[in-house]
Amino acid sequence: MNTVNTRLSSIDALRGCTVAAMLLVNDPGLEAHVYAPLEHATWYGCTPTDLIFPFFLFIVGVSTALAFGPRLEQGAPQASLARTALKRALRIVLLGLAINVLAWLLMPDERLRIPGVLQRIGLCFAGTSLFAIYARPRIWWAAIATLLLGYWALLLASGSLEPWVNIVSRTDSAVFGHTVYQIDAATGRGHDPEGLLGTLPSLATSLLGLCAGQWLRKGQTRHLVVAGIVSALIAIAWSHWLPFSKNLWTPSFALWCAGLAMLAVWLFHFLVDQHRLLPLGRRFGVNAVAAYAGAEIMQILIPASGLQNRIESFLSTTSTSLQLDPRLFSLAYAIVFVAIWWVIVWAMDRRRIYIKL
Repeated sequence: MNTVNTRLSSIDALRGCTVAAMLLVNDPGLEAHVYAPLEHATWYGCTPTDLIFPFFLFIVGVSTALAFGPRLEQGAPQASLARTALKRALRIVLLGLAINVLAWLLMPDERLRIPGVLQRIGLCFAGTSLFAIYARPRIWWAAIATLLLGYWALLLASGSLEPWVNIVSRTDSAVFGHTVYQIDAATGRGHDPEGLLGTLPSLATSLLGLCAGQWLRKGQTRHLVVAGIVSALIAIAWSHWLPFSKNLWTPSFALWCAGLAMLAVWLFHFLVDQHRLLPLGRRFGVNAVAAYAGAEIMQILIPASGLQNRIESFLSTTSTSLQLDPRLFSLAYAIVFVAIWWVIVWAMDRRRIYIKL
């Protein structure tokens, strides 16, 4: 059996491309003028933008398999690995909370938000790490089935999937109050796309990545193609009864994204690891959390300084004077933003500076 024990450039590259895509869609120059594929689906459906965060959580699972698998085989103490993983997960969660507090303090119209992207990453990393350390693969698959089917039953039992009245929104309102991403002015109910209940199927996404990482380690790359196609087909069929929704992270959405992520992992592995093509995105990938967190902080400081209003005014005025689509200028700003961060992570990589929480 061919077992991969080293860090794979393909996974760093795919992670990096995912982070670059996060920055691109999160940082448009004009919030009101964005091309449709670069926006999230309103409630149901799946745009290319909706794939980005699930891809990242899937890669969290792949990376967990590649990181812990060799150490466990070499006899590393399980308790020590678990402590290391949980401490890192806690640091990721605290970083996410700190960024939210910074936004609340510096931006006058910002409401304090407790859930967030980094918080969900930290929780999923913690859960996936514990499964990787203490459970066998058959337990991983049982947990995936339990999480997806159990969450489906929970959604069905709540009676509605519509905004504000579904059980996910009601839970967010009960647990976090108004410290969530969205508040319905009519009812006062809240909803957060990274809320509490949605973390359950998100964990299933990371566990599917854990299974994919195990196949990579064993050289069973054909499993990625077969499982990816099967997952996507099941998701499409399931969506007739349970529509895709990133806001709810419906099980059909989780399987759809995981299926496409498996195919992406196989493709990057084929191109980068096996055929030695340039690992585009690797520099973002080796400093993923630093790049994402740094970009989020920058997007707090720019509006807080008043610079955002001047940027938007310039982009709007220029698009009007040239009689061009303002979405083009909004996209150009986002590309420049990503390019600036590429220079930053390129310089960090050149100096071998890698920020690991």
